[in-house]
Amino acid sequence: MSNQVTLSINNQSITVPAGSTIMEAAQKLGVSVPHFCWHPGLSIAGVCRFCMVKVEGMPKLQIACNTPATEGMKVDTVSSDVKDAHKWALEFHLINHPLDCPICDQAGECELQNYYMKVGKYQSQMEDEKVLKPKALDVGDTLVLDTERCILCSRCVRFEDEVTKTSTLGIFNRGDQATIGTYQDRKIKHNYSYNLADICPVGAFTAKDFRFKCRVWFLKETKTVCPGCSTGCNVNLFQNSNQREYYRLKPRHNADVNGHWMCDTGRTMYEHLNASARLPAPLLNGETVSSQAALQAVTDTLKSVSADKVAVVLTAQFTNEDYKATLSTLKTLLKGTPKVFVWRDESEKAEDFDGILFRGDRNPNTRGMMDVFKEQGVSPVMLKGDFSALASAAAELTLIFGPEVEAGYPNLGKALSRFVEVKKAVYFGNTLNESAKKMWLRMPVKVFAEKSGTFVNFNGVAQKLKANPPVFTAVKGVDEYFADLSKMSQATL
Repeated sequence: MSNQVTLSINNQSITVPAGSTIMEAAQKLGVSVPHFCWHPGLSIAGVCRFCMVKVEGMPKLQIACNTPATEGMKVDTVSSDVKDAHKWALEFHLINHPLDCPICDQAGECELQNYYMKVGKYQSQMEDEKVLKPKALDVGDTLVLDTERCILCSRCVRFEDEVTKTSTLGIFNRGDQATIGTYQDRKIKHNYSYNLADICPVGAFTAKDFRFKCRVWFLKETKTVCPGCSTGCNVNLFQNSNQREYYRLKPRHNADVNGHWMCDTGRTMYEHLNASARLPAPLLNGETVSSQAALQAVTDTLKSVSADKVAVVLTAQFTNEDYKATLSTLKTLLKGTPKVFVWRDESEKAEDFDGILFRGDRNPNTRGMMDVFKEQGVSPVMLKGDFSALASAAAELTLIFGPEVEAGYPNLGKALSRFVEVKKAVYFGNTLNESAKKMWLRMPVKVFAEKSGTFVNFNGVAQKLKANPPVFTAVKGVDEYFADLSKMSQATL
């Protein structure tokens, strides 16, 4: 028996694995079949009855989401009777839907809106009053539920049952009184709750974090990688480029990394990107200076010390390119290898895993950093709570590359107070922590959204970052600073 079947959709031939549905075949072919309840990451419910298609030899229209593709099948998604079925199915879903579009956060990316423009545009024949249902329900720490907008597609219920296995949601009552809701005395409190807002095809679930903050048509979307842990979820980052303000992160499908989802912790990875959370310019002995003046101070110090008197403290939150530039430049300028340390938070349990995506290693590039060490012939010393090895190094210059995502370092303040004790500490990072203010030099750096570089996740998958223009135009990446440092040092030889 063949493990492949070939069928035609709108007279276009497509071959798919045996067991595939018409919907999956259409998706592969690039043919859009209107749907609400079907989602590629969830089981098939077949409840919206919106994905009707015509199959040659079958007397009635079939739902594409749950009809298996068979050898030689001929499918039509554009005939007049199919279009008519789509139109009437859409009207059915809009029977009780409120006219909330002007105030709904889903406006601009709502499937009801999109499908109305594609397959609707009809004059409604409904004369009865709409059924009113509870609005703006607080169903958890992160979400608001508006049951009037819900079309009972059941995506959220299936997500709770199949992905997080928390089974917090259900469909209650019957007929036009049916509503989605949480079970009595339960709230949605797991680390994947924002996915419910993502998969909701209408505006029933909205995210408290994004609610009423910005219209989606003002946002520019950038494909990048989440820096929140070593999974390295593929994400879309949304920025209002006119304001240079970031507003949210949403998952981007990658079957080999994160599938269709991302965790709630990762959703917060936009907060530290905005100007209010960042250091705008270098600080030398507490005074604002230019990048050139700051690097000149580092250059002058490097001239007067030997390699064994320079310490480099790295965290696993920078790119491969940052590590290579740092180590290779220092080895060239110092004519030797400096002492290298890796800073991990003392509370870290790197091997922890929640069984879905979130990992205890809160750094996106541990694997990449170790690969660069091997390439550069470096054997680092671990700093995890105990900083005695760094103190014993008695370095004349200490370059510290702090974590971009400080939430992964709960003991950051304590660690920074120890770094203040070393001689001539240069901190590369954007921290506004009070303990950092006593350091000799603080160098602001580009964040992950502003870099072109590589993260390697826990599984060895190398992924590229895509750079947006920096929020502070004078701020550079670590690799750029060290390129400038190399030029300045050579110019004074």
